Amino acid sequence: MHLSDFDYELPPERIAQRPAPERDASRMMVLDRAARTREDRAFRDLPELLRGDELLVVNDARVFPARLFGHRVGTRAQPPPRRRRGYLSSEIEVLLTRQIEPGVWDALVRPGRKIRIGERIVFECGAGAPGHSPGQGTEEKVSTPGPDSLEAEVLSRGPYGARRLRFAATDDFETALARFGHLPLPPYILRPEDSADRERYQTLFAQHSGAVAAPTAGLHFTEAILARLRARGIEICPLTLLVGPGTFQPVRRDQVELHPMQPEAYDIPEATAAAIERAQAASRPVLAVGTTVVRALESAARAVPQESGQRTSIPAGPGEAEIYLYPGAEFLVVNQLLTNFHLPKSTLLLLVSAFAGREFILDAYRHGVESGYRFYSYGDCMLIR
Repeated sequence: MHLSDFDYELPPERIAQRPAPERDASRMMVLDRAARTREDRAFRDLPELLRGDELLVVNDARVFPARLFGHRVGTRAQPPPRRRRGYLSSEIEVLLTRQIEPGVWDALVRPGRKIRIGERIVFECGAGAPGHSPGQGTEEKVSTPGPDSLEAEVLSRGPYGARRLRFAATDDFETALARFGHLPLPPYILRPEDSADRERYQTLFAQHSGAVAAPTAGLHFTEAILARLRARGIEICPLTLLVGPGTFQPVRRDQVELHPMQPEAYDIPEATAAAIERAQAASRPVLAVGTTVVRALESAARAVPQESGQRTSIPAGPGEAEIYLYPGAEFLVVNQLLTNFHLPKSTLLLLVSAFAGREFILDAYRHGVESGYRFYSYGDCMLIR
């Protein structure tokens, strides 16, 4: 399959820049895979659109302030060249992606091409203007470590701006991140972060910190919706998948099957694994709230040998979601999917195309564009049955 097979036209004005006034006020396109039909509804209709015996699985990951803005201060052996214009004033953006050990993180750095091993970056309170690109500084500024700063040293480098950083000792790194960090809003949200994002870019289920992006299908839920779902007999249980940059990494191969997926950590509670087993035994649908839940469940199902003709076994506990789902993939656990609209040529669009069929999904996306649906993280959603 060619990457161009998963493209579509999207006018910029269809990309939601802010959430709906109320979480459950989004529109919802309902797709029936068997009948090949679609219907325009509202997310608030969800409880009445379900059978009433579904097992609804949500991701309780919490987004942390992983975006940092800083300036270079050279290496310990070689101070920065003060005469080189732009070296000191160029802003460096760092997106923390994964903790390796206390104080050591993998990160994406922009602009990263010239950031050397051994170089130090200093982050200061109030540094950076969320919503603008790094490298736009105009004033010559010398950043030095101090009581109101956080310092990191580059330990190693990888492709596409990847770096491993060691942060200087701090009593409470989580508190330091809350002070120096910014919420990592997606790059297609072309405005500065504001105080409302701190609440609206977290789902109602958010518990376990460490995600660099919200599991956005969960952003639509309210306590009132959950109460109506439970009143209908629908069971709700959580898992944790810490959304990393791999989910959003561009597909750089024209032949989509050759794209390498980066792993994401997940953890499935004992109670959730048991609930899935009960649902499968009773032929009840498993409804995944978001592609992150799909990746966790389908990865877990492939982590243990499955016997032919038997129900799929889901092991509880931690794991690594490395699965790459594109058309032709078999879904062992998930029967229904609630998801937002995804970027052209993305692994997430490939995943929903695998679940419902490429032509059916792209036709639904064209209808969404023509009908004024709001796209991406703060946008509307679709229910695929």
